[in-house]
Amino acid sequence: MEVIKVVDQATGQFNGGEILEHKPIGFPQDGGKVRPYSNLFYWAHAWTDVGSTIGEHPHQGFEIMSFVLEGEIEHYDSQQQGWNKLPKGSAQVIRSGSGISHAEKMHKGSHMLQIWLDPDLSKAIHKPASYDDYLPDSFAENEKEGRKVKVYAGEGGPMKLDTPGIEIVEIGFDNGDHNIVVDLEKIHSIYLLNGTVSIEGEALDKGDFVILSDKAEIQLSTNNEATIFKISSPVNVNYATYGQI
Repeated sequence: MEVIKVVDQATGQFNGGEILEHKPIGFPQDGGKVRPYSNLFYWAHAWTDVGSTIGEHPHQGFEIMSFVLEGEIEHYDSQQQGWNKLPKGSAQVIRSGSGISHAEKMHKGSHMLQIWLDPDLSKAIHKPASYDDYLPDSFAENEKEGRKVKVYAGEGGPMKLDTPGIEIVEIGFDNGDHNIVVDLEKIHSIYLLNGTVSIEGEALDKGDFVILSDKAEIQLSTNNEATIFKISSPVNVNYATYGQI
């Protein structure tokens, strides 16, 4: 198990600090501790206290997901040439394919996760770009055994991804001890959205990041209500990823 505390994560900013970022998985030039692995390329938590816009910029190949944690963001792209609103609880996936340009407007007090997947760039760059927005009512929340589980992608999740083998869930935990059964053939990347927890005996605070593999169960305990965001991705990817180059 690898733990990347929030204070040890790479950082970033836009527009003179109007938008700030912590990056559990940053770009190579960001100087963070974690390089891309599996078919996960990039992971950032971005927020703004004042509101700001990231101007139009291009993407190609990567599959780019945004999850709105607080507030509201707006999205503009070169296909629709207009702005779409994404309130708290929404998600978006951009399959940037052969190329697309977009811009992001973050309203005051907004927080989001932006995560890039590698869908096999050698093939993706030859596909037309596309995207889907998912509003909050797209995602069902199931409550069982002291947990609230929201599935974004994978079995039971609505998000359509080209990147193979990806499962994305958000799990809220009541006070107490919990065992999470997981797939041994996956790497499990866990971001603590709120609260404090202990995972496999390691104390974690909001914003901390954990990478786990080679386990059939994860032991988690909390003495408060806590929420994790978990992506499970293949241990073995059957194509060359950008992170391996």
